[in-house]
Amino acid sequence: MLSLLHIENIAVIERADIAFQPGFTVLTGETGAGKSIIIDSIGALMGQRTSRELIRSGAKKGFVSAVFDQIAPELREQIIELGLEGEEEDSVHIQRELTASGRSVCRVNMKPVAVSVLRQLSPYLINIHGQHDGQKLMQDEYHIEFLDRFCDCSALLEQYRPLYSRLYELRRQIRELDHSEQQRAQRIDMLQYQFDEIAAAQLRAGEEEELKERKQFFDNAGKLAYSLGMANRYLSGDESADGAFSLLSQAAESLGEIAMFSDEMQALQQKADELKYLTEDLAEAVAALALNTDFSEAERDAVEDRLDVIYRLCHKYGSTVEDVLAYCDSAASELEILENADEQKEKLVTEYQETLEQARELAAEISEIRRTAAKVLEQKIVEQLRDLNMEKVKMAISVKSQTKLNSNGMDTVQFLISTNPGEPVKPLSKIASGGELSRIMLAIKNVLASTEDVGTWIFDEIDPGVSGRAAQKIAQKLSNISRAKQTLCVTHLPQIAAMGDHHLLIEKNILTDRTFTSVELLDHEERAQELARMISGAEVTETSLRNAEELLGQAERWKSQAGA
Repeated sequence: MLSLLHIENIAVIERADIAFQPGFTVLTGETGAGKSIIIDSIGALMGQRTSRELIRSGAKKGFVSAVFDQIAPELREQIIELGLEGEEEDSVHIQRELTASGRSVCRVNMKPVAVSVLRQLSPYLINIHGQHDGQKLMQDEYHIEFLDRFCDCSALLEQYRPLYSRLYELRRQIRELDHSEQQRAQRIDMLQYQFDEIAAAQLRAGEEEELKERKQFFDNAGKLAYSLGMANRYLSGDESADGAFSLLSQAAESLGEIAMFSDEMQALQQKADELKYLTEDLAEAVAALALNTDFSEAERDAVEDRLDVIYRLCHKYGSTVEDVLAYCDSAASELEILENADEQKEKLVTEYQETLEQARELAAEISEIRRTAAKVLEQKIVEQLRDLNMEKVKMAISVKSQTKLNSNGMDTVQFLISTNPGEPVKPLSKIASGGELSRIMLAIKNVLASTEDVGTWIFDEIDPGVSGRAAQKIAQKLSNISRAKQTLCVTHLPQIAAMGDHHLLIEKNILTDRTFTSVELLDHEERAQELARMISGAEVTETSLRNAEELLGQAERWKSQAGA
């Protein structure tokens, strides 16, 4: 469950530390006070997409962190698998820093992670239900998601979806092979020409660099020959003068004649000998290199012709010899496929039929599970709706199987409902009002609660179009949910606010022309004042205060009788 939330420089909230407790917590406040900012901040920790506009005006960055206690064993396994263990195995600490540049820095137990890791962990931490969930309920294509979460066919879908993806790929490959024979023949001719052209060149990796080095030698051969010749003359000498080796030999010989007179003389003689030998080695190396400066014009022409071949092929098939060779391999592979297209197509068609049979068997199994589960889910949702002051409701979940497969199997799912006696069930999107939709969504969420490992549920203003007895029933239902799951609810209805075990007031204040939002845990008297405001508006009257106290008393009596 969520135990502590810290928010810093997020929209109108400069800084807030909120401690949450088990049970049912309600969050109230005037419109624009910052209630939705708290939900958005929690959403950011769950890896939801954020905007730089979320950062408080004038701040360079925003920061949100939360501590979750009593985490589920499944979440603990995920954390261990990801190498994100903290000091306490029963809790997890999540942080997200937002910058004005749009970057975000995420951490789990103080270890940096990608935002995708937050999304991976979020299903075990928090389920946020807002008005957009009601919108999803109005769209038939999302109904299958609700049913699948109830019947838990995720294991079978994990087997099915790779098969469906493979079918899609096999269809694509078969269509490519079904191109006209003329197109295939033209493609074969072109690939064969390209392959032959590259193969005939007999390219070798690294060859281009070797040829460039040799060409550079040819381009500077005259200068090389002259410089090496002069160096050889200075080192070895010629008919007109002694070279450095001869002179050093004479110097060493002269010093050798006096070496016995002192250690210093002997050291000089040894240095002269060393220099003589080094000079001799140098002279031999220079002389050998000078002999290799000779080359034929034919050799130079051959190197330049070879480079021309390489440049031409690189211009057509890649920027380097390695790229050209890779293109040649690719052309050879495609040629093999095209030249054996009929055989290849036969193999693909066989694989397609086998894969299709496997996929259909799994889809049929999934469909049967859905049909069975749909009957149970219908009954459970109706039971919940009757508790929510919709006593005459009828509901049906239509599961229709088609011959054409899709990513979810072979089924389309549609929720059908009748809210008035004597009326047949019709698509939910056609007849449900805003208030009815809120209760239907709450009923579905309550049914699904037992199937989810998440520890905290958040309901963000799920009460549009609801009032009176229906609001009271929603409040009771949320209280029931909070016995199994920590439940937070942002609400404008006093009936729901009164049912909370804990009440947080979100207030907006203006100081020195800046807006600040505060979060305060209310005691009983403060709760009565806030409920009175919610009942009567800005002006709290004695009558609204009495009504508020009556709501709080009714809530306490109901929870006591319900064992909450």
